[in-house]
Amino acid sequence: MNKKFFDAFTAQDSDDETKTEPDLTEQFNGDNYHERIGNIGSVITRRGDKVIYCLTIIGQIEGHYVLPSSNKTTKYEHVIPQLVAIDEDERIDGLLILLNTAGGDVEAGLAIAELISGMKKPSVSIVLGGGHSIGIPLAVASDKCYIAKSASMTVHPVRTTGLTVGAPQTFEYFRRMQDRITTFVSENSNISKERYNELVLNTGELVTDIGTILEGEEAVAEGLVDEVGTLSDATDCLFSMIRKSDANESDNSN
Repeated sequence: MNKKFFDAFTAQDSDDETKTEPDLTEQFNGDNYHERIGNIGSVITRRGDKVIYCLTIIGQIEGHYVLPSSNKTTKYEHVIPQLVAIDEDERIDGLLILLNTAGGDVEAGLAIAELISGMKKPSVSIVLGGGHSIGIPLAVASDKCYIAKSASMTVHPVRTTGLTVGAPQTFEYFRRMQDRITTFVSENSNISKERYNELVLNTGELVTDIGTILEGEEAVAEGLVDEVGTLSDATDCLFSMIRKSDANESDNSN
């Protein structure tokens, strides 16, 4: 753990395939390190001998169809392998998720959320700016979820674009898809399915839509998020969870 933290940060294009970059600890002041942060939206950092992977989920969650290049997107085919690597790499102790998303593809978002909720390693998320629509399951999927005081979350029904067949089967499909989201959120937070559905179907708040906008403290009051907090609150919590996890493993091995 005191050597290279993550092999993904050591590979670079080169004529010499055996060439690797310097140890990550030597890259903090290097141009290449900062370039990688800009390219992949992730960073590895540490406190003492504990290492955390910081993952950003921003813009729209891109699913099976590529969005226009003008859109800021989080591509699920990029995030899913990262999550697998984080959970299996013994040099990574925990995951911090910085989330500011307008929502996006439902199934891609649920796929990422299911992976986060099923990780062995401690995870903490913080909603910054907004965690709207399918961003809500992504936020609550971690072991603990924070929201910035100025951030908000928009709860609304599943939408679609393009051709829609006006048949009972279509409405049943949307009902079942919405139920998948509601069930996941209620199982990974402190809000009931009944209350979440009430927020989804609220007709008195949004002018051109139905649903509810929850600001930081309101999201906590509804049980959707654990606490209002800052980045330092989230990182302190994560490192505390890591130490507690290590202590439990030590007790179990004795």
